[in-house]
Amino acid sequence: MFSHKLHVPAIVGFLLVGMAIGPNGLDWLPDTQTVTVLGKIGMLYLMFQSGSEIDFNQVRGNRWKVLLYGFYAFFFPLVIGLVVCRWLLGMSWLTSALMGAMYGSHTLMTYPIVSRYGIQKTSTVSIVVGGTMVSVTLALLLLAVVEAHLTCTDWHRLIWQFPLLIVVIEVLFPRVAQSFLKRFTDPVADFMFVMLLLTLSAWLTEAANMDGILGAFLCGLALNRLLPNRSTLMRRITFVGNSIFVPLFLLGVGMMIDVRVFWSGATTWILALTMILVKLSGKWLAAFVAEHQWRMSATERRLMFGLTAASAAGTLAVVTIGYNAQVFSAQVLNAAVLMILVLCSASSFVTEHAAKRLALQEDAQMSADKEEERWQVLSLSTAEQHLQTLAEAAQLQRVQMARVESWQAVNRIVEQETCSVAVYEEKQPLNTVSRLMVAVPRYAEKERDFITCFGLVRRLSNEIGADVIFFANSETEKVLRRMCRRKGKNLPAQFREMDDWEDLLVIAKQIRRNDMLVLLSSRPSTASYNPLFTNIPDTIQRFFSRFSTLVVYPEQQTGGIDTDTFLTDIPQASATWSLVSRIKNTVLQMLRKRQQQT
Repeated sequence: MFSHKLHVPAIVGFLLVGMAIGPNGLDWLPDTQTVTVLGKIGMLYLMFQSGSEIDFNQVRGNRWKVLLYGFYAFFFPLVIGLVVCRWLLGMSWLTSALMGAMYGSHTLMTYPIVSRYGIQKTSTVSIVVGGTMVSVTLALLLLAVVEAHLTCTDWHRLIWQFPLLIVVIEVLFPRVAQSFLKRFTDPVADFMFVMLLLTLSAWLTEAANMDGILGAFLCGLALNRLLPNRSTLMRRITFVGNSIFVPLFLLGVGMMIDVRVFWSGATTWILALTMILVKLSGKWLAAFVAEHQWRMSATERRLMFGLTAASAAGTLAVVTIGYNAQVFSAQVLNAAVLMILVLCSASSFVTEHAAKRLALQEDAQMSADKEEERWQVLSLSTAEQHLQTLAEAAQLQRVQMARVESWQAVNRIVEQETCSVAVYEEKQPLNTVSRLMVAVPRYAEKERDFITCFGLVRRLSNEIGADVIFFANSETEKVLRRMCRRKGKNLPAQFREMDDWEDLLVIAKQIRRNDMLVLLSSRPSTASYNPLFTNIPDTIQRFFSRFSTLVVYPEQQTGGIDTDTFLTDIPQASATWSLVSRIKNTVLQMLRKRQQQT
């Protein structure tokens, strides 16, 4: 409410309130150890949330952009800072290097703005968040080198400690978490377990002589796939962080600011202005180079600049270490705090404006996958709450959910309804699925609503972070590859050959633990219909009973205009073709039974 009345972002409002009620203001809230600890947790929470919400499909598709932008965001501010501090301000090389580490890092303090507008899965945000991992890591490594004046022994420790830390957090933690979430479904226990891993990651990172914020970010990356943004667990984590810990962190930053120091002389103002200009110029140059190198829009450039311009966690870590080591003076400390306030305010306004414009553009781009969708989600045994989880993860529109008694009931609904139908059976929690094994029949691309079924797979993969493997024939694969490369809707996927639906058992040989089977079926008398579809229940029971399954029937309509399609008309399946296929299917079943008997 306070921020709304002043027409400023909430982040700036918390900082101003912290200045007002802190020990340097009205002194209503003393700077106690409790506030410091809760603020530290908030800082860790912020980094954890930014890591857990990154879209790995986008990062994998833009891995070189992520690495390059992370290097740009660190290197340009570092070089400008070294030149200004060493030759303009006359600082020593040690002090200049520490200042360079401060300029090279940034804190995603404006990330909640991105989450509020729902664009955290866009490629631009994914590049920035992934690049943050690179730039923060480089800045903290530089800080570790300068801070301790590392000897050869220290270098040896760092060389083996950092890779070991990566292995523990990025390899061991996800496996333990996946096993825990599969066995326990109590929401309180799940929440406490995630908080335990977050705290443990920060502690391990600090034990390796690096700042805990790096560990929190790595923990978010490690648990990314297990925490879908629309899951109940992630909503609880976000609520607790955004309502308690992150505000306390922002209040703590505001409480550090002593306004009276700025009137004691011009030195602090000159240092603060110089630091602000260096930081902004370096981050803006990184966004400018990325815009022209990758042909981004001006809105995307402003969003990248706004997200990386803010400073808090890394800056506070550097200035605190430098001040305690008597490398930084009191003027540098106060100037750094003023820089934090100015940059957080400026980046909040820039991010708010750019995120709003980009959100409007994304809504227009994504509408083709969602417009006028109607879904029925059915199940024989899965609880309705799990059906709701699937619908939320796949962002299905106008959904009706129901449990049915048998596959005969499913077939009756499919015959009677024209909307898209999905039959879901859950064998393990959706957020623990690591791969989607998608079987696509011949001529599936000829279906009018194939684009909607593809959109379901794409959105589901993006939400739960699962890899996608398509099994299709060569002609259908060409269309799938084109669809996977669509701008704004790209889907990194693998492709395996499956000439016909009779080869469905190829998947049974390749499916493994934590995989989910997705079958794109169709109704009779449609282009891609195959009589073997009638055997789907039996096939699932015999070969895929231990795995979660999703059978999708595209919408069937008569007439109308196709507004978003790759399709070309082909003749409907003839009665003769269907009869021949049924005879062929019967003969194959008899041969299989004879082989089993012998």
